[in-house]
Amino acid sequence: MIKLGGQLYTLRKFTQDLPGIENVFKFCQEEGFETVQISGFGQVPFPDLLALIKKYQIDVCCTHSPWERLVNDLPALIEEHKQMNCPVIGIGIMPKEAQSDIHELFLFVKEANRIAAEIKKAGLQFAYHHHNIEFQLLEGRRVMDYLLQNTDPETFHFIPDTYWLQMGGVNPADFIRYHLAGRVDVCHFKDFAVNGFTPIFAEVGEGNLNLFDCFKACQEIGVSSIVIEQDICPRDPFDCLHYSFNNLNRLAIACGDRE
Repeated sequence: MIKLGGQLYTLRKFTQDLPGIENVFKFCQEEGFETVQISGFGQVPFPDLLALIKKYQIDVCCTHSPWERLVNDLPALIEEHKQMNCPVIGIGIMPKEAQSDIHELFLFVKEANRIAAEIKKAGLQFAYHHHNIEFQLLEGRRVMDYLLQNTDPETFHFIPDTYWLQMGGVNPADFIRYHLAGRVDVCHFKDFAVNGFTPIFAEVGEGNLNLFDCFKACQEIGVSSIVIEQDICPRDPFDCLHYSFNNLNRLAIACGDRE
């Protein structure tokens, strides 16, 4: 059974201090989230954060950790994840210079492979979260294809995002199913709507994506957790997460993942 929960970047405005984080964890507990991803938190003392995780019995499936910490503070970052019982150390995006310069992309991949191997040796997993920018051509080749083909499938995993896959011009379910098998522990679900010519971040079930097929693809490739992320919310982000989580649970039932 896939764990269902929230990517707390959605609530980043409310997680910049310990009282705000505690309020968010209360919400997660009350909603029945089975897991969360920690991302966009303020700089709070780790022992205090850990105490709140334990107090509210929060299952942390993944983080988005700063690239600078992965490069310069990896042993401490690994230890923090072990204390949180969090199996995946993720990053939200590659450094800006690597997004548009092939030489910088090569350097990023080389360093990320080294870091990912160290994380694997410590018993954890490295994962890269994409946006649509990884589907641009760089010297005639998609950045995503370079990442897929020049990283170790055992150590370098991905955090696919249904919205950004659509924005990148690919079929989200098919890309998960046919390109990422064996390389995904956590998947981001958000829906894709349009307003005129403008794409909109939408609650699960309120957009145009075939999230049923995306869920089936996640089942087929052995994804452990699906977390809801909504980068921009048109109303109270807590309400958006509540609505999406209810619809995600209905989707899981429809896919035979639970009764």
